[in-house]
Amino acid sequence: MFIIIAIILGVISLVGGYIALTNPKLSVGIIATGIVSLVASILFLLLAAPDVAMTEAAIGSGLTTVIFFYVLNKIRQGNA
Repeated sequence: MFIIIAIILGVISLVGGYIALTNPKLSVGIIATGIVSLVASILFLLLAAPDVAMTEAAIGSGLTTVIFFYVLNKIRQGNA
């Protein structure tokens, strides 16, 4: 069962990475990057590394996504 879940999460991560790299809209790329980071944190949790999983979820998918959207908003306003 673990292998099936890991394969599904790996495929989701690859698809999210592909979307982040190929989509011309920056907001979609930022969301896809956050999803990839969230999937990575789930994989870390399945691999029995809860401290790394919590750090990845908090910083990788949470804080980084918020900072990216903040910077994108500042660039669009011309206040960079």
